[in-house]
Amino acid sequence: MKRQAKPFFDATRIPGDLAPIATEASPMLPGDWRTLRPVVDRLKCVKCAVCWLYCPVQCVVEKPRWFDFNLATCKGCGICAQECPQRAIAMIEEAA
Repeated sequence: MKRQAKPFFDATRIPGDLAPIATEASPMLPGDWRTLRPVVDRLKCVKCAVCWLYCPVQCVVEKPRWFDFNLATCKGCGICAQECPQRAIAMIEEAA
């Protein structure tokens, strides 16, 4: 077996303050910074699950006759409203 021409990488020579690493997770949820929130028109919803399928954060919750949203995790992207074939979801502005 051949010896390595250069010595292995020496990690002790890297400064300790080069790139700080986050040690605590932020308690903030996407619902804390959302500007628009989805509202379901229960008369129009046919429970087709298209909103559930397209939601990137999976915040859609199934109810007996319609789908609703977990607003703590919803980031307000509006994909559910765009993809709803019945136009049963409207994005309304969050109250301050």
